[in-house]
Amino acid sequence: MAPQHGTRNRPNIIFIVADDLGFADLGCYGGRPACFGEVSPTLDQLAANGLKFTQGYSNSPVCSPTRFALMTARYQYRLRGAAEEPINSRSRGSSTLGLPPEHPTLPSLLGASGYRTALIGKWHMGYPPSFGPLRSGYQEFFGPMAGGVDYFTHCAFTGAHDLWRSHEGIEQEHAEQGYLTDLISEHAVDYVRRMAPAAQAGTPFFLSLHYTAPHWPWETRDDAALAQRIKNNIMHLQGGNIHTYQRMIHHMDQGIGKLMAALQAHGLTDNTLVVFTSDNGGERFSDNWPLVGGKMDLTEGGIRVPWIAHWPAVIAPGASCEQHCMTMDWSATLLDAAGVPADPAYPLDGISLLSVLRDPRRQFARPLHWRMNHRGQRALRDGDWKYLQVDGNDYLFNIRSDERERANLGPQQAERLAAMRQAWEAWNATMPPIPPDATVSLGYSVKDMPQR
Repeated sequence: MAPQHGTRNRPNIIFIVADDLGFADLGCYGGRPACFGEVSPTLDQLAANGLKFTQGYSNSPVCSPTRFALMTARYQYRLRGAAEEPINSRSRGSSTLGLPPEHPTLPSLLGASGYRTALIGKWHMGYPPSFGPLRSGYQEFFGPMAGGVDYFTHCAFTGAHDLWRSHEGIEQEHAEQGYLTDLISEHAVDYVRRMAPAAQAGTPFFLSLHYTAPHWPWETRDDAALAQRIKNNIMHLQGGNIHTYQRMIHHMDQGIGKLMAALQAHGLTDNTLVVFTSDNGGERFSDNWPLVGGKMDLTEGGIRVPWIAHWPAVIAPGASCEQHCMTMDWSATLLDAAGVPADPAYPLDGISLLSVLRDPRRQFARPLHWRMNHRGQRALRDGDWKYLQVDGNDYLFNIRSDERERANLGPQQAERLAAMRQAWEAWNATMPPIPPDATVSLGYSVKDMPQR
């Protein structure tokens, strides 16, 4: 693929991913104000000045599988590492549980076409030396490798320190004091400032900004003392509340505000495509209204997530869109926006939404498929209808009229249920089977808190 360094009209791209954010946690998705005021004023403004998707999904209801889909623009089920639900920090040292470096990725394809690329934030797709961001197309990296780390000690669930930074082409463990959300924001702003002169001259950049917020542990920037008390169990089952949780989202929102200010200061706002989402549905303290379920569930609350796109040069402000889509579609969209084709040996499963960004009225049919080892879940969203199986029980819901998935229409519409089950099974036959040694890692159970 020939580099396209001189293509001045290609956008800069910033792909922001929150961690375990609920569908209604943001004000622009109906979230309630916190005791301190609006939770997400920056993101609310991005939505007001851009395009908000109301029927968008993550590729999985748990983090690392979604990230495989984001990176490859393909169903994550094609790769062994993504069969883990999720990759556990105890897998450090594994040579199989990660994103294979030889697989083309969103950053590797963009980088080969002349983009500067960086990941600032969470990786969660395997550990060096076998895997890592720099092995999969990113030219710079700052952040944790694990699925969850403490915001102050930067230690993973195992107690191992897990903050890294790229240096001379390799990932190295890195010590830096500070609240992780703020550190991620500061490094992102610094990256934009450093990339700005080249971007102004026609060399665009791609920044993956993957926050760990608002994932546990439940720490605001004022909770440094708490980190020592929970260092032996950062899953923090005994702590947290909605007030802390909202403040954690607000800290992330403030950082995104600083990032947008940096774009503005360097005259890059107009032709920078900013996309915001979450890796899956919300967790313990999330607001998923009106949806049911959350992380680890294929009910709507586990997979329906915010999707906001802001690109003043292309996207008209103030629109809302019901186009069905999932994470890998956005990766395909970013490649399309950059004029970069897929590797023919790895055809994309994602479908570009670029025409929808240009005109939200140009919506198209988009069947979406999921499966989970956990509880034997499967789901298919096709138009207004959704086929769902959990614990061996089949359900049929009309999502347009019943977003809470409480009115099972399967007994009344047996033919439709059978047809959707058959369609899901036909799709599943095109995917590798779930490996027998794939693991499910649950952080808590009904012994710790009542089932939602």
